[in-house]
Amino acid sequence: MENNINISGKTILCGIIGDPIEHTMSPLMHNSAFRQMGVDYLYVPFKVKQRELAKAIDGMRALNIRGLNVTIPHKVAVIQFLDKLDHLAEKIGAVNTIVNDDGVLTGYNTDGAGFLQALLQSGIELQSKSIVILGAGGASRAISFTLADRDANLVILNRRLELDWAEELASRISQTFSKKVEALELNRKNLVRVLDKADIVVNATSMGMTPHIDETPVASDLLKPELTVFDVVYNPVKTKLLRDAEAVGATTISGLDMLVWQGALAFEKWTGLKAPIELMREEVIKAL
Repeated sequence: MENNINISGKTILCGIIGDPIEHTMSPLMHNSAFRQMGVDYLYVPFKVKQRELAKAIDGMRALNIRGLNVTIPHKVAVIQFLDKLDHLAEKIGAVNTIVNDDGVLTGYNTDGAGFLQALLQSGIELQSKSIVILGAGGASRAISFTLADRDANLVILNRRLELDWAEELASRISQTFSKKVEALELNRKNLVRVLDKADIVVNATSMGMTPHIDETPVASDLLKPELTVFDVVYNPVKTKLLRDAEAVGATTISGLDMLVWQGALAFEKWTGLKAPIELMREEVIKAL
């Protein structure tokens, strides 16, 4: 990929905020797409600590940044600093994309749609499936709402310290869709019970992400061939969880597909143009 980015006084700025941010592939993906489409945009990563989030969003207004992606740990907390929410983001209670229209900041969530595209692409049917979701942060919220909307049966597991997040999310989904959603502590005993009946398991935690590539939320002996295992972590493309799942003959889906789809949807909101999805995927694969 050539690095011939020409920055001028007309260049429109987009970016991503999160902490950590060093692993992100979004700048590569979006800058390639901007060049391919011939638009004068530039995408930059910003490491933003939790206590600096309000200032960062003020900065977005002050610097007239057109769009931001929002990643761990800001997807829920950022909402209080925005002017408007898209109805889906409001329902989910998490934002991963912000659009700045002349100082009016609107929050969207493209995670759920990106996740769904990746699943459907793999030919997975969702109706009445039993799905175990690990984690209860921003990505988990988007995924859980999207799956419940498709009539899947959910159980959400989260570590003990943040079990109240899982309980709040489960009760929110239960109320919205009038279906029972269980929230449990993420431990071996509960995993044994829920994986026994599961069709799909989704890792929506950051466990296994570079540099912690030997970590996994599910011990390999709990995996079985009938499972579909989706890991939203995309760096590395094959996490320990996915490698273990492959070894027992389970179907696996990498977070790379979700990354590309949610990125494409954000790109379209900022530019009004159709995203070059294949190019975006190729660039990320090359880099990884």
